[in-house]
Amino acid sequence: MPKFLIKRWHGLHHLWAFVLMLLMSIALATYDWKLGVLGLVLSGAIGVYSVLAERAFRRDLKMYLGTLSYRVKKANREVISDLPFGIILYNEDKTIEWHNAFITNMMERDSIVGESLNDLFPTLSQAKEREGTVEASIGNAIYELMFRFDERLLYVRDITKQWQLARRYEEEKLAIGIVLMDNLEEVTQGMDDQQRSALMSRATAEITEWANKFHVYLKRLTSDRYLVITDQRTLKQLELSRFVLLDEVREIIAENKIPMTLSIGFAAGAESIVELGQWAQTSLDYALGRGGDQAAVKVGQRQSFYGGKSNAVEKRTRVRARVVAHALRDLMRDSDRVVIMGHKMPDMDSLGAAIGVLKAALLFNKEAYIVLEGVNPAIQRMTEMLREDERIAKRFITPDQALGIVDGKTLAVVVDTHKASMVKEPRLLTLTDKIVVVDHHRRGEEFISNAILVYMEPYASSTCELVTELLQYIHDRVLLDVKEATALLAGITVDTKSFSLRTGSRTFEAASFLRRNGADSSLVQRMLKEDLAEYLKKAEMIRQAEIVYDHIAIAATEQGRKYSQLLIAQTADTLLNMTDVLASFVIGERPDGLIGISARSLGHMNVQVVMERMGGGGHLTNAAAQLEGTVAEVAQRLKQVLQEIEQEEGLFE
Repeated sequence: MPKFLIKRWHGLHHLWAFVLMLLMSIALATYDWKLGVLGLVLSGAIGVYSVLAERAFRRDLKMYLGTLSYRVKKANREVISDLPFGIILYNEDKTIEWHNAFITNMMERDSIVGESLNDLFPTLSQAKEREGTVEASIGNAIYELMFRFDERLLYVRDITKQWQLARRYEEEKLAIGIVLMDNLEEVTQGMDDQQRSALMSRATAEITEWANKFHVYLKRLTSDRYLVITDQRTLKQLELSRFVLLDEVREIIAENKIPMTLSIGFAAGAESIVELGQWAQTSLDYALGRGGDQAAVKVGQRQSFYGGKSNAVEKRTRVRARVVAHALRDLMRDSDRVVIMGHKMPDMDSLGAAIGVLKAALLFNKEAYIVLEGVNPAIQRMTEMLREDERIAKRFITPDQALGIVDGKTLAVVVDTHKASMVKEPRLLTLTDKIVVVDHHRRGEEFISNAILVYMEPYASSTCELVTELLQYIHDRVLLDVKEATALLAGITVDTKSFSLRTGSRTFEAASFLRRNGADSSLVQRMLKEDLAEYLKKAEMIRQAEIVYDHIAIAATEQGRKYSQLLIAQTADTLLNMTDVLASFVIGERPDGLIGISARSLGHMNVQVVMERMGGGGHLTNAAAQLEGTVAEVAQRLKQVLQEIEQEEGLFE
């Protein structure tokens, strides 16, 4: 019996009452001894009764408490045993010491005491020693593991139904896609109605069959555009198929020697239907900006690309060039000054395009400058030629000088790149809202989003070709001097490898315009001459080359030997001249400590996709990347990426 039940004040009142009655009986005896004796007898009887009652109370209370304790212990055992979640106690070595019946039923075994937690739940080996939850699967069930590391306690909860519902919810989310026939107008020019109808019928039949195969809703919006509605489960299947529709349409149309391709933009995971539609259109813009004949998929923050094995088809009309030229003219007229930037480590295409835009700005008597800091070997001879002209020489400024003059009324023109991280001074793009992008590379995930005018044509051989076309429409009468025309022609010559790669009819038209304006082709050749020491270094790099997949040359230089990015790129170009080599990759350590990769192809392989997986980017036939690490590590990573692409969709078209 607990002492507090006896010593509490209400437990003593019986004693005080008995003492009082005893005193009163003694007092009564002084008056009448008979009454006093009677009072003592009654007091004694009451005292005896109180003692007996107290003993009976203690006996009954003890019996009740004993029964209650048994019931509580029994209930505690039954509750722990029948809990709808598991409890596991383990020691410092993560060996199980005790578990409840839920774990027994879950494992379908009598006991798992003495076994290791990591053996039962391999997921736990990756968990950090902190409070939290981890999901693990056992058989067809999914469990949530909740840790209490301080107590070495693990709770296990079955979340299979919740997980299945969440997965079903995600899979049934809406996905929207847009399918576009890239160059329908250009392809069908000159066709009669019967030929056009036959072509459209064949392409439409293939698209419809594809939609029926994957059970997606297809609605034709215009003659060359379709709306696709499906869910994320089906979108995953489309991604696993790597959008086979692209290859099927290309092969069918190719039988008739018609270069028509499809571009597809898909989106899923947006917060609203309006945002989802905007994402789908943005994905389509990505696909078109990368040259078409591919699919771009945006799911939440993930952006993926599929296809893109063929070169962008050259547009036969210059309507877009004229429209962009007029828009650029108006922007220049409305600006106080023009600042032109190329990419880091500029080449002849970047500098030549900047000279062309500078000429356009000077035609409208605008204060214009080219941002250039330092001279690399790729543009040294061109820079020396341009600085001979004092009118051009004074237009070169450093990034720091540019930061001091750029304001809200300045027009910033970015040439030969569309990535803010690639320009010489990204801060300049935050000082003005008037930004123009002129580029010929395939669009990457990173993009200067606040540009008010974008002229990106992946079919073009070079940015110099695009700028040359703009010059022909931007002013009624454009007269280039010899150095300006030669700089533009040099940019085209370098990017086309002397008009041998990525050269279309419009490339020759641009070169013809520059030649009429005095471009000196012999001066271009002198600028492109190689130094004997550099040529020997190139031969040394080529000596390290190995052939993989029968047609891919990979040259990994010796660790510790440093080469310029220009020399690495030139070596990749040279490897393409070797017999049976369709693509080349040259890996070398640059002076800045990074490992540079230059990738080249003859069009049978999309080296842009390879370089994007390596963290770089570029064009279908010309791409690059810069990574940290060693030459051997980067070479191993490159071979791994090539193997992944070969297993997924094949390396060659």
